[in-house]
Amino acid sequence: MGEQGFAAQERTAVLERMGREHFDILIIGGGITGAGIALDAADRGLKTALVEMQDFAAGTSSRSTKLVHGGLRYLKQFEVKMVAEVGKERAIVFENGPHVTIPERMLLPFHQGGTFNAFTTSVGLLVYDFLAGVKRSERRRMLDIQATLEREPLLKREGLKGSGSYVEYRTDDARLTIEVMKEAVTRGALAVNYAKADKLLYDSGRISGASVTDRVTGKSYEIRASLVINAAGPWVDTLREMDRSKEGKVLRLTKGIHLVFDGERFPLQQAVYFDTPDGRMVFAIPRDGKTYAGTTDTVYEGDTAHPRMTAEDRAYVLQAINGMFPDVKLKVTDVESSWAGVRPLIYEDGKSPSEISRKDEIWESRSGLITIAGGKLTGYRKMSELVVDRAVRELGRLHGQSFRACRTRQIPISGGSVGGSAGWDAFVSKQAAAGAALGLSPETARAWAVRYGSNVERLFAIATRSMKNATETEAALPVEVRVPLLYAMEQEMTVTPSDFFIRRTGALFFQIDEVKRWKQAAIALMAEHAGWSPEQERQYMTELDAYLYEAVTPVEVEAEPGAVKAI
Repeated sequence: MGEQGFAAQERTAVLERMGREHFDILIIGGGITGAGIALDAADRGLKTALVEMQDFAAGTSSRSTKLVHGGLRYLKQFEVKMVAEVGKERAIVFENGPHVTIPERMLLPFHQGGTFNAFTTSVGLLVYDFLAGVKRSERRRMLDIQATLEREPLLKREGLKGSGSYVEYRTDDARLTIEVMKEAVTRGALAVNYAKADKLLYDSGRISGASVTDRVTGKSYEIRASLVINAAGPWVDTLREMDRSKEGKVLRLTKGIHLVFDGERFPLQQAVYFDTPDGRMVFAIPRDGKTYAGTTDTVYEGDTAHPRMTAEDRAYVLQAINGMFPDVKLKVTDVESSWAGVRPLIYEDGKSPSEISRKDEIWESRSGLITIAGGKLTGYRKMSELVVDRAVRELGRLHGQSFRACRTRQIPISGGSVGGSAGWDAFVSKQAAAGAALGLSPETARAWAVRYGSNVERLFAIATRSMKNATETEAALPVEVRVPLLYAMEQEMTVTPSDFFIRRTGALFFQIDEVKRWKQAAIALMAEHAGWSPEQERQYMTELDAYLYEAVTPVEVEAEPGAVKAI
């Protein structure tokens, strides 16, 4: 089916095809787990359909700490098997998508009276290196006070005893999800966003598909499949209720928020993972001229689709930062942007949010609905493999079908064909030169190569076309914004301005002033290409303005549906 099935304008055609054909599996949920399942299933030869009620990655998969991390924190809970597994998976994620995953040295300082000391840090990182199979160049280093302060002069000096240094992997979680989804589509999966499963369909008591409404046009489709997989993240229990199978273990949602600051105001030199007075751990990470920090961990019972930062959340993170970096003296007015997300954790009676396991589990209901719950961004590929293994066994039992074994360990995701991590630097240099030869600035060409990987050639082709034949509306946008926007609509199923500015580029978090500057022209260009009415244009502008407002303005707890209880 190839890339032609992943343009925003082809959504209706894809949904119509879904309504006509019968599938081996229908996946409900377009976050990282659903995308991973779609890729694995399509590659093995299963006829695969996926629907997502919002945009791809709009739930938890665009609202994380943006780390593919090895699970160091789980050593504290003696989750040895989990540390070993996610550590090894992290390396696979990196090799298959170096353009969305960047190794980053992390400093773990320890102070007098803190959670860690030299011994526990050294032993913990040593065990972590061993379990996670960390390569030699990335193994832990122990640093004395002077070396620690050379790495990060902003650290609190009072009581500082030294630090441990280890490697985490920074990622763009939403782009990781979209690249996995694009690869699934290239391998034959059908995937559509803004398509909500309203009703499950049954045949003699066995689940046989779902009735799905296109939230853009309002039209409904019945999609039939031998197996239905519930990968709805925070909404898995909603689907289990529809299936009348919500029993036993259930989800508990916890909320985490992150704050973004300008790098000049919070000039962090290197990523730091530090403990807070209440024993929790917080990340502070420099990224593209900004510094972001988080996260919180509070039980959440509000609107699942729309978690918001509260004044309390913001105060907690600011207090944590100012405690560890006393010279920066950050204030509320320094917060440039923020995001809030919910984690769908499998509830364990009597445990606080920080103690609840991040393990994933697979359940099958009496009707045959397969649910994948819990889990982490880093472990998405392995989780997907387990789900598809189960689906393959079930299809064999039901219809005698057989499929090849999982191969995703070796499959580069879309944009990842750059010669692995070893070939990454040479690839970026070569593409920066190629873009400059077309008339782009070397900085723009390099930035596109870093973000889009081996798909950068497609952006260069759009740039060449657009520089020759730009419409008046297109010409109102600089090439740095125009070309990624055209690419996002044509090849990344970008339906709304918020899809582009939040999940395709992360600009609303890390370049919020640029979003304010170019939003009007970007919406005009999208309207021209998609044929929006003036009313639709106004609606999308209102939605984007609301996100811009919420990024810096906390909500009062009482205003949220339900209540947020801090633990």
